[in-house]
Amino acid sequence: MSIFDKVKEAALSQFIEVIEWLDSTQDTLLYRFPVAGQEIKNGAQLIVRESQAAVFVFEGQVADVFTPGKYTIDGGNTPILSKLGAWKFGFNSPFKSEVYFVNTKQFTDMKWGTSNPIMLRDADFGIVRLRAFGAYSLRVVDPSEFIKQIAGTNATFQTEDIDGQLKRAIVTEFSDALGELKIPALDLAAQYKEIGEQIRGKINEDFAGYGLEVTKFYVENVSLPPEVEEAMDRRASMGALGDVQTYAQFQAADAMRDAAQNEGGGAGLGAGLGAGFAVGNQMANAFGNLGGSGGAGGASSSVPCPTCGKANAAGTKFCGDCGAKMEVAQVPCVKCGANLREGAKFCSECGSTQEKQKCSNCQADMNAGAKFCAECGNKSEPAV
Repeated sequence: MSIFDKVKEAALSQFIEVIEWLDSTQDTLLYRFPVAGQEIKNGAQLIVRESQAAVFVFEGQVADVFTPGKYTIDGGNTPILSKLGAWKFGFNSPFKSEVYFVNTKQFTDMKWGTSNPIMLRDADFGIVRLRAFGAYSLRVVDPSEFIKQIAGTNATFQTEDIDGQLKRAIVTEFSDALGELKIPALDLAAQYKEIGEQIRGKINEDFAGYGLEVTKFYVENVSLPPEVEEAMDRRASMGALGDVQTYAQFQAADAMRDAAQNEGGGAGLGAGLGAGFAVGNQMANAFGNLGGSGGAGGASSSVPCPTCGKANAAGTKFCGDCGAKMEVAQVPCVKCGANLREGAKFCSECGSTQEKQKCSNCQADMNAGAKFCAECGNKSEPAV
């Protein structure tokens, strides 16, 4: 063997003979196989594992894409490389090519969230600000397109390199989906799945040209501002209470119980019970006015109008039916002295008339109860 042949053999022995990639990471989308001088020996073995694709790039062009399996690199199974001229030196000579391994598995549990609140118009609460977060799964469906459009000539490409762009697209599509669906804030929790499916479809329309696909999209939570959540809690509480008057009685009983647990001894207990009764009465009156008169409490708190007899709430100054004054001046009965309302015609105690009389002698008007006529002095007993 000549010296030239020995040098040639030594040089060829430095060429790559086995091309494979064992991924030790959890987030690598693309890995460029390190080929010294980009020279691959003819007859080299290519091993592509499941969830991988091997892409050969020759002189800046994607030449071949190999799916999972074991291959021997020669002119027989690389027709595109042959067409591009990789084998012009013969089958015993090396050829130059870049080899990229693309991870085609699903990358799960990738997080997304809104960095700023999303402004939306809600039918119940008006303008509200929403925040949301969740997770999604991603994979490469077109390795050659992914290299052309995204990875380029990078030696490695990881999920975090495209995560920011994906999140921006997700927030945009999330805002658009909520606006189109017009789901009330109270019903959002029941529509997470529908919202996620709609957003996933729109994101895949945008990323189809990049060779990527979002396989799963989850909306984990949509949160409202604290003041809106408080309003929702109050609405739910009132719905759970049912009868407001029963609730008032329950609150009054609670106040009495808390007062009875006061540690101030006998005096404290008495003061606590008094406060409990006061609170109970106030709440019962307040809710009783809202709920209308009902039961014995409603009947005992009304008084009749002295003019028309219409029932009015206790303490009312004027009748709600005829407008007459509810509080009238009182005068004594001309015979027995019992208190009567001003203008009464007969005494409610003794039955004596309270109207003026005519003098039997001169027919002049006499005050009720007068025994002598002020005009003629004639004695006249008032009628009974």
